[in-house]
Amino acid sequence: MNSFSFETTPRIICHSGACSDLGEAANNLGISHAFFVTDNGLHQAGLTNVAFDSLKAAGIEVTVYSDVQADPPEAVIEEAASAARKAGANGVIGFGGGSSMDTAKLVALLVKSPQALSAIYGVSVAQGPRLPLIQIPTTAGTGSEVTPISVVTTPSDEKKPVVSSFLLPDIALLDPQLTVALPPAVTGATGIDALVHAIEALSTHLKRNPLSDLLAVKATQMIVGNLLPAVQDGKNLEVREQMLLASLFAGMAFSNASVGAVHAFAYPLGVRFHVPHGLSNSLMLPHILRFNLVAGEATYALLGRSIRPELNTVSDSEAAQVFVDVVCELVAQMPYAQRLQDVGVSRDDLPMLAKDVMGIQRLLAHNPCPITPDDALALYTSAW
Repeated sequence: MNSFSFETTPRIICHSGACSDLGEAANNLGISHAFFVTDNGLHQAGLTNVAFDSLKAAGIEVTVYSDVQADPPEAVIEEAASAARKAGANGVIGFGGGSSMDTAKLVALLVKSPQALSAIYGVSVAQGPRLPLIQIPTTAGTGSEVTPISVVTTPSDEKKPVVSSFLLPDIALLDPQLTVALPPAVTGATGIDALVHAIEALSTHLKRNPLSDLLAVKATQMIVGNLLPAVQDGKNLEVREQMLLASLFAGMAFSNASVGAVHAFAYPLGVRFHVPHGLSNSLMLPHILRFNLVAGEATYALLGRSIRPELNTVSDSEAAQVFVDVVCELVAQMPYAQRLQDVGVSRDDLPMLAKDVMGIQRLLAHNPCPITPDDALALYTSAW
């Protein structure tokens, strides 16, 4: 018997030029004044113009908040929520990468809910209601447009999640035209982030379920087949659309099953050295895959056979090894730093990182095998 629950964004719009549908989608949610959350780079580059034109054509007033920061701090989220209240907005649109979408989720919640942000960290602590919410990703990586999760940087430089069904957006709007200008390095790092979501959703034995498994396998197939072409030719709309869908599938999978050790090891790199999240995952992924090879053999064999059908005739150990080799080679082809020492980490920093990661048991518990403090130090050392 399979007993599970599965939650995700109820409406998904995906096609080239979908951003021009935004006004109609917002009207359907009853939004007459949209609080538009994005980052200054996207705003100044004019990437938001199509969205604004669509909202204007639909008669929707827009207030823009473009001060989103990477790994959004509490203060920025609270500032944005205050601005939305002051503007009198009755709906929220998140436009950008994971930081913009995570901020938008919490703004939609905090405007309607009396709870303080600092009081709602954890799982199912936050309560509704919230404002109507539309998410528009401009990267293919976080899957935040279909997850009930926002990760916040606290004043003590910890990364803490808010996990609640109330954070699930009403609409995810995917437009590959918004991703064609993404630089190769960012395309690669965000794509590997999505790949980690898929692998770890399938690797955990605690919360995975038949639906998350299907989505994780499909996402892995799509990313392995399309990430390098997207890095090499960012103007290929078909490949960009495949990556957006893969990121969405991986987001659906991990938000209903969880992530594991790769994310756990990535977080201290982000907090201590401000390494972007996708790059942090990429730096650790090959080393943790090799560490997990025996314990995760069945999972990795399944993924190996999904991307290489000829592996159906070989043993699990052979299929798993091929999968790990394929992923490690894919990471090695990405146009960015490959070692911790290349992002400002010194060898003397490794014990500190190992100590930090052992405090993230909520994620380490989902790894296929236990990780000891000695293992943690050895893994960071291998990545250095």
